[in-house]
Amino acid sequence: MDRTFLLLGAVAAFLAVTLGAFAAHGLRGRLSPEMMAVFQTGVQYHMYHALALILVAAILGRMDGWLIRTAGWSFLTGIVLFSGSLYWLALSGVAILGAVTPLGGVAFLIGWACLAFAAI
Repeated sequence: MDRTFLLLGAVAAFLAVTLGAFAAHGLRGRLSPEMMAVFQTGVQYHMYHALALILVAAILGRMDGWLIRTAGWSFLTGIVLFSGSLYWLALSGVAILGAVTPLGGVAFLIGWACLAFAAI
C-alpha cells in the first residue's frame, strides 16, 4: 500500500467528516438552504474522492504505474478545486468562484479515466 496516497486519503476523509459536522451543527440557520446544499455537495464529493485516494493507495500496493499515480493526484486536485470552491462559494457568497468548480470536476474525471485505462 502506498503511504503517500493512504495518508492523503485519510486526511481528506478526516476533513470531509469535520466539514460535514461543521455544516450540520455550525452553519445550520446561518446559510440559506441553497448555500447549505452547495456546501453539502462539496462534502459529499470530498468524501467520495478521499475514499478514491485510499483506493489508489491500495491499487499501488499491487501494481504501480503513472496512470494510477496520475489518478491519485487528479483526485486530490479535484477535491481542492471542486469541493474547495463549493465551500468558499457557500461561505462567502462570491458567485465567481463557481467558475473554478468545473475545473475540479474535470480533475475528478481525469482521475477516473486514468484508473480505467490502467485497468486495460
